[in-house]
Amino acid sequence: MAMTTETSPERSGAPDHHDWEQAGDAWGHAAADWACLFEPYALDILLAVADRLDFGAGGRIVDIACGSGLGTRLAAAAGASVAAIDASPALIDIARTRCPEADVRLGSMFELPWASDSFDAAMSINGIWGDCDAALDEAHRVIRPGGLLAISFWGRHGPADLRGVFKAFASLSPPTATEGMVRTAGIGKDGVAEAMCERAGFEVIEHTSRVSTIEWSDAETAWRALRSSGPAVPSLRYSGEDVVRAAVLAGIDHCCDRNGIYRFRNDHHLVVARKPTVG
Repeated sequence: MAMTTETSPERSGAPDHHDWEQAGDAWGHAAADWACLFEPYALDILLAVADRLDFGAGGRIVDIACGSGLGTRLAAAAGASVAAIDASPALIDIARTRCPEADVRLGSMFELPWASDSFDAAMSINGIWGDCDAALDEAHRVIRPGGLLAISFWGRHGPADLRGVFKAFASLSPPTATEGMVRTAGIGKDGVAEAMCERAGFEVIEHTSRVSTIEWSDAETAWRALRSSGPAVPSLRYSGEDVVRAAVLAGIDHCCDRNGIYRFRNDHHLVVARKPTVG
């Protein structure tokens, strides 16, 4: 994939309250656990993304906030030419190992290191949140006219087994971190994702949803998975691991089935949009 780096003084960059390197450190604090235990939560929505973006057609796709590269790997395995970016050095290291044929970069989704009109499509699996309009501006820039964007996020109308976990994290975090969680989760409100896409210049063509399902074999595995997420970090640092672990485990008893498996189902939404053609 021949794509050159482009910089421009007109690119807006991250919002003042968002430190992408700090976010990357949080999401990568337990990178192996995230990659192996938690990231597969996205498989249901990735199947929908693969259908909409047609991974197998050999197009050029960029995975924005790619994490440890599950979506990147699936797109490349299906035949796409893939680039990817994430803010976490630890997660990027795993993504590069998982998918050595992809162009995987460390950096900010608010300043993508590729030229305008470089890609046929972009995807972001729970990576672009409620205060991330500037990331959509960048996605719009690097997608060719007529190209597609697919972004996913947690919804508010279906099962929400993770909601109690994130509430526990928030209640045990400093107020500044809690404010950030509320702000970013705002994309799940009705119409917010569509409005964000439209402000960036996209035409929304679909809003659909799936039930994301992930399973862990026992309570300790569930805890390792849940503590590997970025929102866990402020609570772990503020209240301590023992306190946070006790609160989280108390809140997930209802997810344990008769076989001792912890099964989490969550309302997972997908918005697909198109960059208008020129003329």
